[in-house]
Amino acid sequence: MSPYDVKRERKELYAPKNTAWALIEVPEQQFIAIDGQGDPNTSPAYAAAVEALYTVAYTLKFAAKRDGRDFVVAPLEGLWWADDYEAFTVRAKASWKWTMLISLPDWITKETIEEARAAAAAKKKLPAIADIRHHTLHEGLCAQVLHVGSYDDEAPLLAHLHNDYVKANGLRLHGLHHEIYLSDPRRTRPEKLKTILRQPVRPSE
Repeated sequence: MSPYDVKRERKELYAPKNTAWALIEVPEQQFIAIDGQGDPNTSPAYAAAVEALYTVAYTLKFAAKRDGRDFVVAPLEGLWWADDYEAFTVRAKASWKWTMLISLPDWITKETIEEARAAAAAKKKLPAIADIRHHTLHEGLCAQVLHVGSYDDEAPLLAHLHNDYVKANGLRLHGLHHEIYLSDPRRTRPEKLKTILRQPVRPSE
């Protein structure tokens, strides 16, 4: 049996083709998560958080494989917000707040996550591992698009969503801006980066 791969099992969520906003229904999912604030390009806390997240994710994978249920570690995801939305349009990254996520198969339990977190902390000695937590997210109706290009080039798509798309479709924003990073920025040129942008929405009335 091939390992569980969320990109294969939930293609509508992790392998969309549309490069213009479209509506999708997102079911409940579970993740490991870590919270923080600051510029993802320069903040040591962000780098430490992502390292801790992947360390626990791979510890979970190897534990699951030993038990006969392997899975592919899912792409990194992020929920992003700021006290003032203009912080995103003007790219004031130091004020950005974030929750970084990695999706898990439904059969991973909270107890397994705690065991993996303890094992990872004992082996790697990364302080941020202590901040890893289980997180459940049920976004429901969302506007979603595949963005190809630099992260800093997302602004026009987001402006269109906020200023045009939601109004034209009788919607309002609901919940946090969500990104799924399909490309490794260390190995991919900025213009080739693939990122899923997702925004929970609700009917305006």
